[in-house]
Amino acid sequence: MEGHYQLSDTEFEAQFADCNFSPTLFSHEAHVRLAWIQINNYGIDKTIKNICKQIQRFEAVYDDGTKFHKTLTVAAVKTVNHFLLKSETDNFLDFIIEFPKLNNNFKDLIECRYGFNVLLLKKLKKNT
Repeated sequence: MEGHYQLSDTEFEAQFADCNFSPTLFSHEAHVRLAWIQINNYGIDKTIKNICKQIQRFEAVYDDGTKFHKTLTVAAVKTVNHFLLKSETDNFLDFIIEFPKLNNNFKDLIECRYGFNVLLLKKLKKNT
């Protein structure tokens, strides 16, 4: 089980928002959990705004500030929301078990939604 499970949803969200969350714990699954927590708390529109701002800040504090990708972040939040609307559970661990594609096939889910490789587009923009 990943390290972010040591924190309650409230602790996880607060630590991430304050940039007190360990970058070593911010795995793909932790990204999905952050979206899940915030969608449940604030709805999709506010979550998109929150997460874009928070990930950009987190990345600037713990990295070089160049890896944030707004289109990919928005697509990811919308993808989590899509599955959350179908979910029959009220906790993240059961949610990720219910929809394992969110954890082990996320790239394909994003590419299906957009019809092109968003990650490749980011690389192309960076090299121009």
